[in-house]
Amino acid sequence: MFHKTNFDDIRPYNDSEVNHYLKLLLKDENFQHILQFIFNDQAKIKQIKLMLSQIHNVKDLQHKFVYQLVDDLILKRSTDGLTSSGLENLDKNKSYLFISNHRDIILDSAIMNYLIVLEGMNTTEIAIGNNLMIEKWIEYTVKLNRAFVVYRNLPARELLMASKKLSEYIRRNITLKNNSVWIAQREGRTKDGNDKTQQALLKMLNLSNTKEFGDGFRELRIVPLSISYEIEPCGFSKVAEMYKKQTDGFEKTQEDDLRSMGEGLVRPKGRIHFGFGEPITSQIDLIAHEETISAQIERLAEAIDHQIYRNFKIWPNNYIAEDILNNTSLNAKYYTSEQYKKFVSMLIEAVSLIPGDAEKIRTMFLQMYVNPLINKRKAIL
Repeated sequence: MFHKTNFDDIRPYNDSEVNHYLKLLLKDENFQHILQFIFNDQAKIKQIKLMLSQIHNVKDLQHKFVYQLVDDLILKRSTDGLTSSGLENLDKNKSYLFISNHRDIILDSAIMNYLIVLEGMNTTEIAIGNNLMIEKWIEYTVKLNRAFVVYRNLPARELLMASKKLSEYIRRNITLKNNSVWIAQREGRTKDGNDKTQQALLKMLNLSNTKEFGDGFRELRIVPLSISYEIEPCGFSKVAEMYKKQTDGFEKTQEDDLRSMGEGLVRPKGRIHFGFGEPITSQIDLIAHEETISAQIERLAEAIDHQIYRNFKIWPNNYIAEDILNNTSLNAKYYTSEQYKKFVSMLIEAVSLIPGDAEKIRTMFLQMYVNPLINKRKAIL
């Protein structure tokens, strides 16, 4: 049974609120700068503002504006193509909990929803950390696009209460409202390419479970999702952050998050592949036989990771990085000399732009590309 919980502080905007918040968004000075940056054409901006002012529900907003924006701004300008696999195996009429590796603040969920709409499925609600609500226009934008808020960095007691509410919200969406949900497998993006599901995420999901472990997780219909970028989004800044953390005790700021959002949108990403896995239902019976909750959670995290690794798309850059790191040419059949030269240029640029020990930075950059390959090999053994 669900409690009568008020989710107003975390939920997305309802259709009845869409026009109101769109009007607030259109008045926001920072949003004006964003429109100018994206389109750089006053006539086009005027046309878009008029169209947005006349929208009254989320579906129209997403179909008439957001997905066109994803196509024009992201896919056509900064990628070399998008492919996907596995969506055809999912039931269009069912809701799922998509748990994916996390490489880019905006792109991971935006592209996933774009693909889901192309497949004729309803868009999912998206989990987003309150730390990213840096400015009002960001809050308006994400909540207009079916994002709900995950509160972080709270005192222990408040965090537990917020986690219970979040858990109930996600479960209610999937089991009662037939709304799918996307959430990253970990808090914050993976910086070193070694994606791993945080057990804290699964413990949070279990807080709203009033049934046996197996029944409670089976009803969530977890689908692991593998996101593979040919060129790591914000790769240079990720390596710089990892290096600073090891040497200076780096503390990330809101400005860093804003920069990462912008950089992720406009920097080249090469080809992108989204691999949708199978719902984790049959394995749950085996997992439920473990004697303790902690052992069950651990096994479930491993099952999610296994599918994420198995469905990775391995690019030439991953093979090249391994050969350079190990000073071999064992992977030479997987890439061309032209691809090798391009990757080496990117490596040289990373080492020259990131201040610090050149050898350590070089190794970190290469390892970021090698780890997905190592994990994929483990999963398909």
